[in-house]
Amino acid sequence: MSAITETPDGPIEVIQVLFALHPGFGAQELCGPLEILSKARHKINDPSTKAFEITLAAPSAGVTSSSGLTIKADIDLATAHEDLSEYDVLIIPGGDGVNKVLETQSEPLSLISDFAKLQISDPSKERTLMSIGTGSLLFAQSGILQGLAATTHPDYYTKMEIICKEAARKGDLEQTDVMEENYVVNNARFELGEKLEENPFVLSKRPDARRKSIARKGSNAWKESVKRRESNARRASLRLGGLRLITSGGITSGLDASLYLVAAMVSHESAQEVARVMQYSWNKGVTVEGIDV
Repeated sequence: MSAITETPDGPIEVIQVLFALHPGFGAQELCGPLEILSKARHKINDPSTKAFEITLAAPSAGVTSSSGLTIKADIDLATAHEDLSEYDVLIIPGGDGVNKVLETQSEPLSLISDFAKLQISDPSKERTLMSIGTGSLLFAQSGILQGLAATTHPDYYTKMEIICKEAARKGDLEQTDVMEENYVVNNARFELGEKLEENPFVLSKRPDARRKSIARKGSNAWKESVKRRESNARRASLRLGGLRLITSGGITSGLDASLYLVAAMVSHESAQEVARVMQYSWNKGVTVEGIDV
């Protein structure tokens, strides 16, 4: 699996993304983020500088969504487990099938747990775990949201709270702040700069005039943060070894969170260009914790 793209200006690192699908996943919760990440470029006018390489994993060669769309997987989940250390980002779509996963305690629950453990054991690499819609219920079930903040589809706020409270009871009793937000980012990476008002990732005022949050919006610091020893040490001191953890609400919230991911790991300019091409208005979420890298 290559992580380098050769260009006339030299090699450009390609970010490896793994989507883990389950029977009954939400088709739009896969296709929307997939489209956004596929369009992202390190240099917006150069098609050869693609930012993300995407792999689809599923329990079988073909997996069917809740709406009847069948997707051919690139790899099975056993292979995904074997190659997990090669991926920078793991994305879990929600969908009606999430309920079955919760009932049977089946995949991708162990894949989620293993990815989080991988970051804790090796914080030298910056990794991101992201859910779309009810995929965050699987994060809650895995117990990785304790002491963090998260969101989910609005119809499932109560169920999310119940699962998180049960996970806290079984774990170290730390609660999860279930937020009614578009998307929520934990352990962000950001560069504050000298003038906060000019930083596109810092929200100084809530647009709806509600309680102000920390609201740092990430950065394009991925390429640098993975190299700095001091960043590695600071990352290791954060929860989950500094694993960037993003949860989003419904389908369009997944689009917004995916654009955030492009901005955070590639550039704000790239995210804006993807939104322009898709004729989509990017709505921001909130960031609850971060480190200045």
